[in-house]
Amino acid sequence: MPEPLPSGANFIRSKTLWEAGLHVAGNPATPYGGNRDMCIVVGSGSGEDFKPWLRMATGSILLAHAVTKGTVEMAFVNPSGLLTQAYRGTGVFSEPLPVRIVANYPSWDRCVFMVHKRMGVSTLGELFAKKPKMRISIREEVAHSIRILSDQLYSLYGISMDDLRSWGCTFQEVGPPGDMRRVNAIKNQEIDMVWDEGIINNLWFDVALEHDMLPIVLEPEIFDKMTALGWRKVTVPAGTYPHHTKDYECIDFSGWPIYTRESLPDDVAYDVAGALAARVAEVPWESGFQGAGQIGTETDATPMDVPLHPGAERWYRDNGYIK
Repeated sequence: MPEPLPSGANFIRSKTLWEAGLHVAGNPATPYGGNRDMCIVVGSGSGEDFKPWLRMATGSILLAHAVTKGTVEMAFVNPSGLLTQAYRGTGVFSEPLPVRIVANYPSWDRCVFMVHKRMGVSTLGELFAKKPKMRISIREEVAHSIRILSDQLYSLYGISMDDLRSWGCTFQEVGPPGDMRRVNAIKNQEIDMVWDEGIINNLWFDVALEHDMLPIVLEPEIFDKMTALGWRKVTVPAGTYPHHTKDYECIDFSGWPIYTRESLPDDVAYDVAGALAARVAEVPWESGFQGAGQIGTETDATPMDVPLHPGAERWYRDNGYIK
């Protein structure tokens, strides 16, 4: 059972504001980049000015700059590989940032590259060498993490989206990975290539396999360069989905870290880790959630290439989740 919320009038008002904000931010008509993120602020409103104490926000990985500067205390990002880049000072970051994990929301996912078998290739390099004219399904938001990954990958092959256009490629831009516009286009043989994550969203990955699309791999040297940036190389085992008949090596897109700066006081990180555990029954976890200890430990759905904040680590240790 979750820990009960206080019943006082002030907490009723706080919960009411939370529900209103969630509804506004969750408007499906609001595009990526619009007013769809939230910053939860805990502080004191007992005077003429509100005095923030703890600010926790959703948003892009670029919020890591705000976290380390102290504009916000914590941020929530998808996937873990981007936080690794902030920690290492690679990819979208020119220097390492002192980020630390407080909790890692378990989310098992993979980034896959699918082409129709008529393309006659098995690797991404073979495909690009042909400079083919293709109909490609991609995510519409250019700032989305999957587009960041794609841009990093293409640069390793020495190409860009503009090069694809120069070959005559056209793009179907979709919202979520399992957007029915994409799923129907796959079924109708209207798409030559898809690259995306969220492979269980409307089971688009298995639908593609069923309709003569094949997963293609990166060359070993490209995999090595991507892992140096912060992405992990992983495998989707054969049989994971009905039409998936052999192991497929790809890029990990798992984990949604809630992170902070190294200098955050230990007791704050300790309290937030404990708060998530106390409210574990109220959080909308994905299927396969293994309990409160999972958010502070390495699992297939919670890759942790960034250290835990010492305060959070102490909470997980005190409660028996870390030995």
